[in-house]
Amino acid sequence: MINLNQLPFWVELCVAALLLLSSLFALSGALGLVRLKEFFQRMHPPALASTMGTWCVALASILYFSALKQGPVLHAWLIPILMAITVPVTTLLLARAALFRKRMSNDNVPEEVSSRGERGN
Repeated sequence: MINLNQLPFWVELCVAALLLLSSLFALSGALGLVRLKEFFQRMHPPALASTMGTWCVALASILYFSALKQGPVLHAWLIPILMAITVPVTTLLLARAALFRKRMSNDNVPEEVSSRGERGN
């Protein structure tokens, strides 16, 4: 079994920096969520922050466990790849649902555009 004290200082420093950077991304996403006024504006910061924060945590995990095992450990890449796929899809679905609700309540929103580029009813 490998002693945790055997990890080089630069590995610990890089892992700590990546985890700190991830927490700063999460904080900036939370601040953007609180400070922005409209729903459509509030969707952007958390989506970007969660994606970037996930990449930082995954990179820290890969670096730490690769150094601990003394070989490449790359299965943690699966998490940010799945996040990079699911976060934009979820954001798009939330935006479409909010736009649909605004249209149903007769709010002032842009007209619907069909797939052929024509304006809706």
